[in-house]
Amino acid sequence: MATFARSTFSAKAYAAFRPSYPPSLFRTVLNYHQQPASSGTLLDLGCGHGLIARSLRPHFKSVIAIDPSDGMIAQAQQTTTDPDITFRQGSAEDLDFLADGSVEMAVAGQAAHWFNYGKVWPNLARVVRPGGTVAFWGYKDNVLLGAEQATHIMEEFVYGFGEVAPGVEGMGPYWEQPGRNILRDLLRSVRPPEEDWTDFTKLEHEPGEEGTEETCWLRKKMKLGEVEGYLRTFSCFNGWKEAHPQVKSRADGGEGDILDIMWDRMVDAVPEWKAMGAGWREAEVVNDWGTYVLMARRR
Repeated sequence: MATFARSTFSAKAYAAFRPSYPPSLFRTVLNYHQQPASSGTLLDLGCGHGLIARSLRPHFKSVIAIDPSDGMIAQAQQTTTDPDITFRQGSAEDLDFLADGSVEMAVAGQAAHWFNYGKVWPNLARVVRPGGTVAFWGYKDNVLLGAEQATHIMEEFVYGFGEVAPGVEGMGPYWEQPGRNILRDLLRSVRPPEEDWTDFTKLEHEPGEEGTEETCWLRKKMKLGEVEGYLRTFSCFNGWKEAHPQVKSRADGGEGDILDIMWDRMVDAVPEWKAMGAGWREAEVVNDWGTYVLMARRR
C-alpha cells in the first residue's frame, strides 16, 4: 500500500497506537489450522511491525514475514529478537523466493484488502502445501459505544468529501481505493478459488452489533487521547496532511489540523467530555470495530 511506504509515514506511531490482536483471534485461526505445535513455516503477508509474526511464532518452526514498506520492516526488525523470524521487504503478489509447498500456513492481518487476487491466489496455491491453510483478518470503522453523536462527527470528517468545517476539506478523497471499500465491506467480494481451496469459513462482525468471542474480537476501552493517536495513523489522514502541508496541528505549534477541529466538535457533543476541559483526553470510551476472519484449506 502506497501510503505506508511514503517517507512521511511513521511506522513507530503505527506500532504504538494501532490495536493489538487478542488471544481469542489467534485461537480461532489455530483451531481451524489443526496442526501440531511448532510445525512447518508460517508466512505473514503484509506483516507491518511484526506483531502477528511474534505472536504466532511459538506455533511454527519458523516464520517468514514480508511487507512492501521498508519502514515497517525496519520497525519489525528493531522490535524482534527471535532468530527464527525472518523479515524481508516484499509483497503477496511476488512469492518467487518460496519453494512449492513450503508453507504450512499463510496469514494476513489488516492487509488482505490491498491484494491483487489475480496474482495472490495462484501464488498461495503454489507455496501452501496440501492440507495447509490461509487465514486473513482485519478491522474497520470503530464506533464509540454510548457516544453516537461523537461517532457520527468522526465518520463525517474521516469519510466526508467537500467541506466538513468552514474551509476544511474532509479526508474522504484520501483513502486509497478500491482497498478501503473492500475492507469496509468486510472482504465479502473475496473468495478462494474452489479448485484449489476447500473448507472456506468466514466470520464477520459489524461495529456496534452484538457478537460472539469469535466474531466480536476487537472491542476495547481506551482513553480519548489513545483514540486520537490511533486516528492519526489513518492512511487518509496522512494523505490529507500531504495535500495540506501548510496546516499544522496544535501539538506542532499550529492553529490546528483537521483532527484537532474534529475533536473539538466531538468533545462538545458529549457533556461528560466537555466538562473535563483540557483533560478530556483522559476520558475513557469503549471502541468497537467491525471485523472479519476468512479461512480456507489447500486441497
